[in-house]
Order: sequence, then structure tokens, then C-alpha cells
Amino acid sequence: MKKEITVSAKTLEEALEKAVAELGAPSVDAIEYKVVEEAKKGFLGIGGTLAKIEASYDEAGAGKAAAVAFIKKLVEDMKLDATVTVRDGDNDNTIISIDGESAGVLIGHHGDTLDSLQYLANLAANKKIDGEKPDYCKITVDIENYRAKREETLRTLARHMASKVVRYKKSVMLEPMNPYERRIIHSEIQGIAGVSTNSIGSENNRKIVIYLDDKKSGDAE
Repeated sequence: MKKEITVSAKTLEEALEKAVAELGAPSVDAIEYKVVEEAKKGFLGIGGTLAKIEASYDEAGAGKAAAVAFIKKLVEDMKLDATVTVRDGDNDNTIISIDGESAGVLIGHHGDTLDSLQYLANLAANKKIDGEKPDYCKITVDIENYRAKREETLRTLARHMASKVVRYKKSVMLEPMNPYERRIIHSEIQGIAGVSTNSIGSENNRKIVIYLDDKKSGDAE
């Protein structure tokens, strides 16, 4: 539900703080506002004008704002030379991108740190507010377009390993991967004749096996 109010205060900053409190928003980042009138000082304290704003808050966007605020605070606390931008992705997914020379420290080995950061951002986005759980908000965190680059690397790996399986007639086991990366490998192998995939192991040690399969059995999980 979207709430709209008009607020006046001595300064713009005070008006924004007042709007956040009255709207029940988690932060200034969560509201939209328009300055109706700038604050002006009067002569000897007489005839001054208050700052006046029209502000609104969409509770459905509270989760997104909380995730963005969490990421920005992290970048600020780590003193990273990086910028945080937000855009809408597919299927109501929100993509938070971190870009800058020092942003790479947040990626980790094969994206391990990035995945942990994304997990925490999703927790922030879907945290209960005043005891009420907000509408589910899916957050994807990306750094320097890492996810697209990693996907292309994995697809290239899948094609290369499939070629080895066909050439040497032997199955190949890949290193452990998270569910997202395994789905990329499975997807790429599905389009290659003569080979299929299967996943073995459990939890963080789950691996993909690429094997010969002339019949192209059903999709792997």
C-alpha cells in the first residue's frame, strides 16, 4: 500500500526525517519525495519560510530499500571506492550492482563472498517490519558484471568437458559448485548431443558428472 503525506520543517533534512517517521519507512532511501518549497531565512528571524515536501512510501518496496541500504552501508564501512546502483531484473527480481576498482574484493573465490553478500541482502530485504513480514523480494547482487562473466566461463567449461567425454569415452567429474552454477552446466550440456549430466554428493560438496548418453535421458537435478 502506498502512503502519501505533505510535511513542513525548518530545513529539508528535518522535513525528510519527519516524513520517514510519519510514513513508517525504514530510511530516507525508501521514500520518494518532491520539494514543494525551499526553506528561507527571514530577516532577524521574521518572515522565514519552512521547507515543504510531498513524500510517499510504497510498503511493497520496503524490502528493496532495506537491501540497498545494507549494501551501501557495507561499502561505506569498508571504505571501498565503489558505487552502488539498482535496477529491475526479470520476474520481479531486483539487481544491486557494485562497481569500482576496489569492488573485486567482495567477489571471493568463484564468487563465494559475493554469494554470501547476496544471501545477507535477501535477509535484509525480507526481514519483518514491526512484526509483519513484507511481500517477498528477490535480490541479486552483482559486482563488475561478474555473474555474466562467470556464466560464460562455465558454459565454455561445459562444452570443453563434453568434448573430452565424447573423445575419450570417459565420464568427467567437475569441482563442487553451488546450485546456480550447476544449473548453468546442466543447461549447456542439454544442448550437446551424446552427453548428459548428473549431480552427486551433498550440500556444499555437490558435483556434476558429465557422461556419455546416446539416448539423452531426462533433465538432471
